[in-house]
Amino acid sequence: MLDRYYTVKRKGQDEIVIQKSRFIGYVKRVETEEDAQKFIQEIKKKHHDATHNCSAYIIGEHDQIQKANDDGEPSGTAGVPILEVLKKQKLKDTAVVVTRYFGGIKLGAGGLIRAYGSTTSQAIKTTGVVKRQRMQGYTVTADYGLSGKLEHALRQAEYILHKTEYTDQVTYHVYVEVGAEADFEAFIVELTNDQARINKTDTTYLEIDV
Repeated sequence: MLDRYYTVKRKGQDEIVIQKSRFIGYVKRVETEEDAQKFIQEIKKKHHDATHNCSAYIIGEHDQIQKANDDGEPSGTAGVPILEVLKKQKLKDTAVVVTRYFGGIKLGAGGLIRAYGSTTSQAIKTTGVVKRQRMQGYTVTADYGLSGKLEHALRQAEYILHKTEYTDQVTYHVYVEVGAEADFEAFIVELTNDQARINKTDTTYLEIDV
């Protein structure tokens, strides 16, 4: 399991016009090849009257599934440039469909490669990219006398303070990047003079805007 990786936000789109041809880029996060194919078919159905619906996707922890489809454009001028953008931006679990409505002016192979690549980049930028970071959850429980100091330090540090519970003591629910657990525990022990109770909870991925 990867400690961190980049992917897109759930769904988005954008479009550009190049030499009177309209290029519409659709982006979606997908977790399986079935999800990717379903997404591609949805866009093809939506734009059944388009000249081309070209696509690419990259899926898996180690990018083990990579597919590109030119959908009638000259070989290597559409699907591959879309896929190359995904690889260059180091995105995982991402599918892109670029719909083209031909405007009457031929772009040539180089022009097509640039058009599909730039449409993909623009659509990804509009959709947004996130870093999915694997985090270890903790609870830190202490007396009220330490609460002000603890809360201030947690908010200033590189940790995520998720929520706070107030009972007979104060409990902070905190997320720490996987790999930084020992540093975090030492930080709390030193900060509280070992007067806080530290417990590990869940491990999860949190999304951070890039």
